[in-house]
Parts: sequence; structure tokens; C-alpha cells
Amino acid sequence: MDWRKHVRTALDGRHPGLGHRVELFLHALILYSALSMGIETLPHLPGWAATALSVSEIVVVAVFTTEYVLRLVTAPAPGAYARSFFGIVDLLAIAPFYLGLVFIGAGIDLRAIRALRLVRLARLLKLARYTSAIDRLAAAWRVVKEEVIVFGMVAMIVLYVCALVIFQFEHDAQPEAFGSIFDAMWWAAVTLTTVGYGDIYPVTAVGRIFTVLMLFVALGIIAIPTGLVASALSAIRAKEAAAEEREPPPATPHD
Repeated sequence: MDWRKHVRTALDGRHPGLGHRVELFLHALILYSALSMGIETLPHLPGWAATALSVSEIVVVAVFTTEYVLRLVTAPAPGAYARSFFGIVDLLAIAPFYLGLVFIGAGIDLRAIRALRLVRLARLLKLARYTSAIDRLAAAWRVVKEEVIVFGMVAMIVLYVCALVIFQFEHDAQPEAFGSIFDAMWWAAVTLTTVGYGDIYPVTAVGRIFTVLMLFVALGIIAIPTGLVASALSAIRAKEAAAEEREPPPATPHD
């Protein structure tokens, strides 16, 4: 096994010697990084704690930068890795730190740097690399993506049509709440997703009757894509179970 394969298998948690130790170490850094974002927002944080968090962020970025470079160097096709989902996630995990340095040097508003910190949450997506369930979800999406996309387009059309209708019913009664079609679209989105914030609601009789009809439509909008994905996941799990059953049992040594 050459050094590239040693590094690649170690980063993926499949190294015969290191086992899952590197993988668990990276997991711990990812979780610590996400937790430190919350700790940074605590009011009246002591100076030593703020300094420790800043230093630890530099250490985390150094580790993830090293990981990204090693994955890039040891990948069979570096360009394909850099353009892949996990390649982009690995880059986003370190980009805010370096972009922050550039922004400070360029004299850009510090609010832009604070917004960049949100991108650090991309590190949580790195955990998906080690989760087989993500692979099944991706496979299920590939199976049903065309149906879900078409259904999403239909749902957007239904949302707009519902906004047009409720605007006609409620605009005269509530011009401040239903001042435009876009205000009505907010109401339609909240109602069709069954969230129901209650900030905007119909007061006319015909508007309330239309809302009841919309709620029946909303049940289908929520249930259909969920059912499609669940059905695809069930089929994938059944296929994996059938493949495991077809595998021959391990040979037992004879005395």
C-alpha cells in the first residue's frame, strides 16, 4: 500500500492500523467547531475564553486545511474531488477563515465577516461522509427526483393560484394584511404547509370556506413527496437486504 492509499484510507476511517481513530478525531473537531459558534455568542464572555476560542478556531482551520489538501493530493482524480459535493463542503469548512483575513485586509465592513461565520456550519455536513444513511437518501433522491421536481412545480403553481384567489376575497376587507398578491402568497405558503402562524388570516365567509378547501389540498402537498421518498427508501433497503442474503456465508476452517 503506497502512502497515498494510507492517507486516503486513514481519512475515511478504513485504515487497517489506525481504524476509526482519525475519523473520530475529525468528528470531534466538527462538533466542537459547531458548539464553539454558540459559545462565542454568550454575553459577558471572559477575555481568556474568547482568546481560547480564537486560538482553537485557528487550530481547527489548520487541521481541516491539512485534511483538504491531503484529500486533494491523494484523490485518484483531484479535479473531480474538488468539484464533488464533499470537496465543496471541505472547502467551505475552511473558506470563512481565509476570506475573513482578506476582508479585514481590504477594509470591508466587519458585518460581512460575521456573516461568513455562518458558512462554518458547512462543517456539520462533513459528518455525512461517514454515514451510510446519506448514501441511501441520495440513491432515493435519484430515483424520485423527476417526480418530486414536477410535483414541486405544481405546488408552486397551486400556491400562486391560491394567493390570487384569496387576494380577491380578502383585499377589500383587509387591505393592510392582503395589500398585494405577494402578501397573499405569504399567507398561502403558511397555510399550504400547515404551519399556521396566525399573523394573516381570512375574515370573510368565502375566504374562510376557501381556506378549508386549501387545507385539504395541503395534506396532499405534504404527503405526496414524503411518500415518494419513503417508498424509494423502502425499495433500496429491500434491495440491500436481498443482496446480503445472496452473499455466501464465510467459510469455516476445518481441523
